[in-house]
Amino acid sequence: MAVRRKAVCLAGAALIAIPSAAARQAGPDVPPAADTYQPDEIVVTAQKREERLLDVPQSISVVSSATLERQQVRNIADYTALVPGLSIQQSTPGQTRVVLRGINTGGASPTVAVYVDDTPFGSSTGQSNAAGLAGDIDPFDVERIEVLRGPQGTLYGANSLGGVVKYVTAAPKIGEWESKAQAGIETVKGGDMGWSANGVLNMPVSDGIAVRASGFYRRTGGFIDTLGAARRDANDVDSYGGRVSILVKPSDQLTVRLSALLQNLRGDSRASFDADPVSLAPQPTDPATGAPVSGLTRTEFSPGRTSVDYRLYNGTLDWDWGFATLTSVTSYGKLFSKDRNDATYQLPGVADAIFGTEPDTRGLLFPSEVTQKKFTQELRLASPDNDRLEWLVGGYYTREKGRIFQQYVPFDLATGETVDPTLVLPVGPGGADISFPDFLVARLDSIYKEYAGFGSATLHLGSRFDLTGGVRYSHNTQSTAQLLDGSFLPLSGGAVGPEIERGRSSENVLTWSMSPRLELSDHASVYARVAKGYRPGGPNVVPPGAPSDFPRQFDADTLVSYEAGLRAETADRSLAVDASVYYLDWRNIQTVVTYQTSIGPVSADGNGDKARSKGAEITVALRPIRGFDFTASIAYNDAKLKDDLPGIDIGAPDLVAPGVKGDRLPYAPKWSGNISADYRWPMSRSVNAFAGGSIRIVSDQTTDFDLAYLLTYGRRLTIDGYATVDVRAGFEVGRFNVQFYARNLNNSHGLINAGQFQTRPGTLLNASPIRPRSFGMTVGASF
Repeated sequence: MAVRRKAVCLAGAALIAIPSAAARQAGPDVPPAADTYQPDEIVVTAQKREERLLDVPQSISVVSSATLERQQVRNIADYTALVPGLSIQQSTPGQTRVVLRGINTGGASPTVAVYVDDTPFGSSTGQSNAAGLAGDIDPFDVERIEVLRGPQGTLYGANSLGGVVKYVTAAPKIGEWESKAQAGIETVKGGDMGWSANGVLNMPVSDGIAVRASGFYRRTGGFIDTLGAARRDANDVDSYGGRVSILVKPSDQLTVRLSALLQNLRGDSRASFDADPVSLAPQPTDPATGAPVSGLTRTEFSPGRTSVDYRLYNGTLDWDWGFATLTSVTSYGKLFSKDRNDATYQLPGVADAIFGTEPDTRGLLFPSEVTQKKFTQELRLASPDNDRLEWLVGGYYTREKGRIFQQYVPFDLATGETVDPTLVLPVGPGGADISFPDFLVARLDSIYKEYAGFGSATLHLGSRFDLTGGVRYSHNTQSTAQLLDGSFLPLSGGAVGPEIERGRSSENVLTWSMSPRLELSDHASVYARVAKGYRPGGPNVVPPGAPSDFPRQFDADTLVSYEAGLRAETADRSLAVDASVYYLDWRNIQTVVTYQTSIGPVSADGNGDKARSKGAEITVALRPIRGFDFTASIAYNDAKLKDDLPGIDIGAPDLVAPGVKGDRLPYAPKWSGNISADYRWPMSRSVNAFAGGSIRIVSDQTTDFDLAYLLTYGRRLTIDGYATVDVRAGFEVGRFNVQFYARNLNNSHGLINAGQFQTRPGTLLNASPIRPRSFGMTVGASF
């Protein structure tokens, strides 16, 4: 394999991974000359073994640590611009849905798997709202981010039918001392000041032991004001945490790595404003007073809060037995999300009707907590590199516990303080009154277990042709228990007292892949890939008063991808191209289905029929002169329903479908592109300068399937496309570097989410914007 082929650095991943000026260290006497730099060879772990990008027959993008630092990438919303085919839906930091190649119909289950090294992060099931809580790992001290496009069911299992986002963290370096630190400040148009600080230390303990520790704190200034409970720049976000890793290598045959990741996200308010439902322009007046307002504002009478905590502990053992290497990956992860939201306009008048003494005195808070706890164990045996046959076999087990706790709490609109929700109801003549301590409480506990066996092999048929195939068999079981309680239930026709509903499901899924690859020359190859991925189904909890056709279980959906690609470069690496075309056949698609019950409309997970996504991606890198790097990428994606979604009974003669054949899938822009250029030059023997810029373009996007909006306006809501311009410049003096940057220099008003209709005052709806124009500066040093 890699041992017998010439090194080739390819486009796509390679182009994005070209190190930045800020990341390359100048020596004290002789600076690295711009005319001697050559791009490094790209090594990836997409197939769970280290190999060159050229040897991997599938579509991959790699964002290097140098690029992350150069372009001031701080979160998943930032590096989305660098990866063709990748988009997100984000209502507020920490609450993000990841979409690859348009595979998205909404719902609670993710279509893209997130990994940290070899460890899956986040829940595999929608029972704990996993789709909207994708891990937004801070990229500080990350070696690279690998984005695998297309289904990865063979090696990565559940929820990877759209692809995988993989954070590869920097490992400890044995025998080396390394340290670096950085601090920065930033201002945002119409908002608050932000700042950041981070540092990392690599410390050798002995000849075979090293420790690497990093920490960061980042305050991102807010720019959205709140009305009602008036606050300026209310959507400040604090992100802080770190990673610790210990590497033990007692011999050349045995390596053990222990790692811990901790990260907290704290938001003072949601990063969304109240917008006109047609133009999505900010609301012009205060809904409560009618007074004119300017800028981005949202109405909340009780201050909102969001928080997300990540914890991930991992132990990885690699033991070389000669004929094969045994790898054991053991992990325990936890995600805790807490959201406190003013839901007064979501259920207008309800709190007044029950608890108020006169109209417009009571509001409703909607506190929501989600807990995910996940244990995983993977064992695999992999052959060494070989000119004939390479193979890998393994087994996987996971056990997840999830909990969703939600309630509605009344509060005083004048003060914002919660009020005693106790309500006493008479049960009839001769009966005792019953007191309910809560207005409405819902708790969903779930357990998910999965067992899987998998294998893959690469057969080398001659010096230029490879055939890679794999298969995975997965079995999962799920159980749920939902408790509903509160004073609202008997008033709406539900049971008096707590009601517990239980659900169970079990399923088996077989996924596979096949990928031929042909080297056209030492500098070019073509490949094809057919692969299947899946997303687990699960049980539904049947609510009180549900109709007879309410689904007690929804099934797994599957996706088969057909892809072909080309990677090529000139011998002097002055030009490189990475291109792919694909067709995705998605069946039994999971979607949200709404039913009328005695307590009103209730949504459940269900299955539709089919959807498809087809498109192309291309990345070109050009180095016309020494020291100048130019990269351009463009992605075309056409993702649509092939059948109508399940209809909803709204009392009309016929069921009404929220989405019909030919409708575009949500948050899947048809076109997206990125152009980036960077130039580096020596100013003297000890000073290097660098400058660069990027342009990103995103076309229009349709939002979620929202029946209320469809019935009101006769169409689905569409978010306008947008373009952003970023610039950067700086210099290095010895071990120190200074960088200045401007992000969204043109102050584009692009959006990355639009909320559900009829949940905000009047006809307004939530809209979440990209960050306005920001200016910043960082100062760093390494030793």
